[in-house]
Amino acid sequence: MKLKTIIISILLLIAPLFLTQATAEKLPADIVWETNDSDPVFSSDKAKKGGTIHLSLLSFPMTFRTVGPDSNGAFRSAILDNQLGLIGIHPNTLNIIPEIATHWALGKDKKSMYFKLNKQAKWSDGKPITAQDFAYTLEFMRSKHIIAPWYNDYYTKEIEKIIVYDDYTLSVVSTKPVPDLHLKLSIIPIPKHYYQPLDKNFVGKYNWKITPNTGPYQISDFKKGKYIKFKKKQDWWAKNLKYFKNRFNVDRVIFEVIRDFNISWEYFKKAKIDVFPLNFPKYWHVKSDTEVFNKGYVHKIWFFNDTQRSASGMWLNCDKKIFADKNIRYAFAYAMNIKKVIGEILRNDYCRLQQAYIGYGDYTNPNIKAREFDMEQVDFYMKKSGWKRGEDGIWTKEGERFSVEVVYGVDEHTPRLVVLKEEAKKAGIELRLQRMDPAALFKKILEKKHDVAWMGWSVSLRPQYWEFFHSVNAHKPQTNNITNIDDPEIDALIDSFRNSLDEKERIKLSLEIQKKVHQAGVFVPTFMAPYVRLGYWQWWRLPEIPGTKRSEDLFDPFSSLTGGLFWFDKALYEETKQGKAFAPVTIIDDRYK
Repeated sequence: MKLKTIIISILLLIAPLFLTQATAEKLPADIVWETNDSDPVFSSDKAKKGGTIHLSLLSFPMTFRTVGPDSNGAFRSAILDNQLGLIGIHPNTLNIIPEIATHWALGKDKKSMYFKLNKQAKWSDGKPITAQDFAYTLEFMRSKHIIAPWYNDYYTKEIEKIIVYDDYTLSVVSTKPVPDLHLKLSIIPIPKHYYQPLDKNFVGKYNWKITPNTGPYQISDFKKGKYIKFKKKQDWWAKNLKYFKNRFNVDRVIFEVIRDFNISWEYFKKAKIDVFPLNFPKYWHVKSDTEVFNKGYVHKIWFFNDTQRSASGMWLNCDKKIFADKNIRYAFAYAMNIKKVIGEILRNDYCRLQQAYIGYGDYTNPNIKAREFDMEQVDFYMKKSGWKRGEDGIWTKEGERFSVEVVYGVDEHTPRLVVLKEEAKKAGIELRLQRMDPAALFKKILEKKHDVAWMGWSVSLRPQYWEFFHSVNAHKPQTNNITNIDDPEIDALIDSFRNSLDEKERIKLSLEIQKKVHQAGVFVPTFMAPYVRLGYWQWWRLPEIPGTKRSEDLFDPFSSLTGGLFWFDKALYEETKQGKAFAPVTIIDDRYK
């Protein structure tokens, strides 16, 4: 799965809150309030309002909840991106910028942050957003009724309390000082007035409810299995704020479920959807040589970004008997001919991903290199564990063949996996390829029923380890430790990383964790594409600088971090519909390469 935006990772770090009444606490007198209205805007003052953009989904989400069973799917980001936090991060400078809070301050204890809220902030149902809504996070996120053990645990252990001083002033206090405190404490509010009562019926009751939100759009209509429509709030409280002005320009966003990528391509060429990803080389190099591109109706853009890379690859389930042996995991990695896929299928447009944490600056271990295709190494590790080649060439041991199922969710990935299957067979490993509906795929993976999961994770501003590699999240469903790795040494390093206050120590620990994860062999990194590449109908316009350093989708309609920069040009739409030919347009922007 494609990684999503960094702001979602920030939102995932919401923590439990203990409410202390204002009568028991007084705002410190020596607070030094800060704000940021000096960083450059990244929207365009040429942007126009109006229009409807049509986008596609490969599958309908299993729920509109953002917590609880089946909630951690790809569409979740569209919902969470319409929930602002206290503060945001400027995508180019990485400085703090206002969201719901207008001002902030760091406490002398290095555990606390203080916030002043924008008094104009409102929920989509018109109710004011107050400090009490942030305090309600305690009751909600720690509740057993939401059936979200990860959140229950994290929200209990990482935040000490929230202090409400008045309706528009609060502080959030960590259980301990940490570097980058602002990344941890930018919580989102929960509408207490909506979730009443919060009881055992939560999961079923709110499965398809449209929860009040704080962002620019809200779901206005949907039909299960068919479409989801979002409508812009014309009186959105934040529309004139500096970093939101000239953004979120369209009136409506419609996601249509098109389960087949090839059918989606046909819809795109007929302008039934407005944007189509061209990251797949055959679309950029071959299929785009068609009338709508050649007559200039559709533009191509190749925009390089500078951001963290998704941990995309093959995730091995160690709770499966065959992958309990590290030697077998090593052999599997050496049997994957990723280089051949990049050369033959991907036209060398992609790069080999070396490990799960690329693009994190000093936090990335540059010495870790992915295991390359090597049949001698496969032979060495298989024989080391007592396996022998069978009559059909596949490794066997005690009646068991080295035959594993690889689950994936995108038809266009099939040619890549076919090459891997053919090469792996030469090395004595059978891959059984199983294409699944994306929603069903993610459910199977989260329930830990897979052998090998072909997928990628979204990223954050700093490496996240606990969710993916700590044993507390192993051997149980609905957690992100999908390899079920259970290693005391890795656990100790992760715990130290989470508890460390010293950046140099955290960097050292980060490099060591990555080394240990590599040594565990539970993840086979595959590819990375350090860019956005897509086609879009020419009546959609982008700023002079089409995106930010961290833009992963130039037509993301919602993200408060990088989204909503595009707009609809009605005059150009009318001109295009008249059938006049234009000069073909291909934009290659490598300023952030």
